[in-house]
Amino acid sequence: MATGKTIYIAVVGVGGVGQAFLGQLAQLQQRLAKKSPPTNLTLILVRRSTKQLSSPDYKPINIGTALAELDKVTTPFPQLIVSVNYLAKAPGKVVLVDNTSDLDFATVYPLVLSKGISIVTPNKKAFSHTFSLWTRIFEAAANGSGPEGNGFVFHESSVGAGLPVLSTLNELVETGDEVIKIEGVFSGTMSFLFNSFQPVAGGGGTFAAEVKKAKDLGYTEPDPRDDLNGLDVARKLTILARIAGLPVESPTSFPVQSLIPAELKDCKSGDEFLAQLPEFDNRMDEVKAKAAKEGKVVRFVGSINVGSKEVKVGLESFDKSHPIAALKGSDNIISFYTKRYGSNPLIIQGAGAGGEVTAMGVTGDLIKVIKLLR
Repeated sequence: MATGKTIYIAVVGVGGVGQAFLGQLAQLQQRLAKKSPPTNLTLILVRRSTKQLSSPDYKPINIGTALAELDKVTTPFPQLIVSVNYLAKAPGKVVLVDNTSDLDFATVYPLVLSKGISIVTPNKKAFSHTFSLWTRIFEAAANGSGPEGNGFVFHESSVGAGLPVLSTLNELVETGDEVIKIEGVFSGTMSFLFNSFQPVAGGGGTFAAEVKKAKDLGYTEPDPRDDLNGLDVARKLTILARIAGLPVESPTSFPVQSLIPAELKDCKSGDEFLAQLPEFDNRMDEVKAKAAKEGKVVRFVGSINVGSKEVKVGLESFDKSHPIAALKGSDNIISFYTKRYGSNPLIIQGAGAGGEVTAMGVTGDLIKVIKLLR
């Protein structure tokens, strides 16, 4: 009977996405163990911001009890580079799953890849920081221009959570289609907010009330300004633009409209911001009324015009029949206008946020790496 191969797994970040991923990893481990020949997924490291659990002899850590064991750890927290060197000495191929949004960690991706360790991650900052970091990551990756023995890197869920946004764009580019324009709603938070603020059927509450509702329902960051500043969408646009061939320097190198009133930028907390936001409702009311007068609705969108090299994020008005206007809940929608698809864009639509769907994108990337590893 074939013994199959063993692949070692390290998980960094066990918050909402990380916990969902561990659940999916346990299911994947069981499925792959039953195949012929089997693939043995062996968890050897789990790390959060202050604690790390690792297997000194590379024996499996039980996925089901890993978090409970991590909570009991009392040993000193090792530096990241120490952990990377530990992974590099494993007796087989290693995949590091980074479920954080840590920029410091992202800057060591090229080193990790050069040691033969593959990376799968939803970390937007890793791929939307400087163009130099983007270049160095893919110069080190075996699925970039790095040597064969280096690790692979996949980051599908850095845009659109579990939606197949990056894989679709990569396929369009790699098969020689000409991408003309990319447009859409890239934030589940902003989708929910504007679908409530100005529904197609009319009505909707004041902007401040809808922001508070979105926060109470868990759609926003603890401080809603982290959504309203537009940078989350700008990071996603930066990633897409780079895949489409535009060397965008950073998420702040193109126009990004912030919905935070200038007077409230320096509020000491999210609660203070929410308390004062109603004083500025008249500004968004005017935007809403102007769109309604034209028979349109206002939405927070991002767009990339490849030909003119224009990237922008902000408010735009759409006819009520437009697919972007008709979104429901917190769905994302991404439209690819290409030479092959002509005037009818290729549209991807669905849940673009949430722990389980984001983890699904990470698990999907892990499966891609497993198939590539020999």
